[in-house]
Amino acid sequence: MSNVGRAGNAIWHWANERAGLAKAFGPIFSHRVPGGVVHGKSAWLYIFGGATLTAFILQVVTGVIVATAYVPATDNAYESLRFISDDALFGRVLRGMHYFGASAMVVLLAAHMVRVFLTGSFKFPRELNWLTGVLLLILTFGMAFTGQLLRWDEDAVGSVFVAAEQAGRVPVIGDSLARFILAGQNIGAATLSRFFALHVFIIPALIFGVLGFHLFLVLHNGVSEPPRTGEPVNRRDYRARYEALIRRTGKPYYPYGLWREALVAVLVVGGVWLLAFIFGPKTLNGPPDPTNTQANPRPDWYLLWIFALLALAPSRIEDWVIVFGPLVSMLLLFCVPFVASYGERSLPRRPWAGGIVVAVALAIGSLLYIGYRSPWAPRFNAQPLAAAELPSSDPAVVAGAAQFHTSGCQYCHTVEGSGGIRGPDLTHVFDRLSESEVRSAILAGRTNMPSYSGNISDEELATIIAFLEATNGSPPKR
Repeated sequence: MSNVGRAGNAIWHWANERAGLAKAFGPIFSHRVPGGVVHGKSAWLYIFGGATLTAFILQVVTGVIVATAYVPATDNAYESLRFISDDALFGRVLRGMHYFGASAMVVLLAAHMVRVFLTGSFKFPRELNWLTGVLLLILTFGMAFTGQLLRWDEDAVGSVFVAAEQAGRVPVIGDSLARFILAGQNIGAATLSRFFALHVFIIPALIFGVLGFHLFLVLHNGVSEPPRTGEPVNRRDYRARYEALIRRTGKPYYPYGLWREALVAVLVVGGVWLLAFIFGPKTLNGPPDPTNTQANPRPDWYLLWIFALLALAPSRIEDWVIVFGPLVSMLLLFCVPFVASYGERSLPRRPWAGGIVVAVALAIGSLLYIGYRSPWAPRFNAQPLAAAELPSSDPAVVAGAAQFHTSGCQYCHTVEGSGGIRGPDLTHVFDRLSESEVRSAILAGRTNMPSYSGNISDEELATIIAFLEATNGSPPKR
């Protein structure tokens, strides 16, 4: 044995004698898992739980380091993050790792729950494993929601304001819920302080507690074996069959399972570091400005689908969606192990499970795409058409194009491929409407369009009509 090996053994024996490390961690490392979990193609399906744990630990480490320079005060929070990103040693990469680590944790936890659902690993005797996993999912989204406000920029403050406004519409407890989110009547120092405490202390403590119990359940009930067709789960003989399987094919977690999870942990940390090194943290969107009427706040991507769902909900059922949407979703997740606690685990015998996962993935993916495009939001960065892009050099058309932008029409309407998408494309509007109908719509307004009566002169309106007529390609209907 080399000198390094002898020194390592000496340190281990010294620490073990005084702290009982072998007694504490021995059951974990010697815990036997089904052979299919540590070798074969299916073994790679079982890495998402450990990968999620790695992402959480990474969040704790990077979060603690960033917190040493972060100032949780409304006057300093934004500037302290700018200092961390621009001037602090390794600050840009650390903030970037914390940002991308949050995304990694959400994605890996979702992948872990999908694997558990598709393999039927939530069935007897692992119902509590699933329930604690659902709690961890809720707490993870809680971490994501509270964390984005700490950036204290336009997007963060606006998103929390929208969330509080939506919460305020919950019957009976709405006002109290909104006040709890804002820590008062308005967003301010108390809001930031509350979110900081939730994000840094309270929610992580809850995650540690639930996660510890979750890991205890994994050791107590054993890691679920890969499902096999024709071997349904029933309460009478499952434990006996599982113990027989462990005696026949079981392998100790160390080294057979640990090496794979260690490799994946390195890949997770390395991938997050690489993304942080290349892209850095999310760009701060300017300090919050209550006078900015052109703000278009959007939450981080993993919350964007919820934002889109609320934005798309028809006004007559919007309150129901706000109240019952999250509630029903959580209840359905909690009910999973009770509705299907026994029976087949094999996916070919449970095609409905695959169908549910595909349907949910398509729904969330569609909402993410819609949320990214945000068709309901004006495009305040829309630029006026350049002279070369105009269909005519007629002075009235040139003036109309300028007025179309100045009046804010271009924020919501596209003309000649430029503008917003909140309203209909007006390039060929006179193919659908008469000139009098267009004038009436501008002056009287529509469902999601303000009235311009009194805010625009007859001459300005005439130039806009001339501009739209020129882009139409044919004379308007009278």
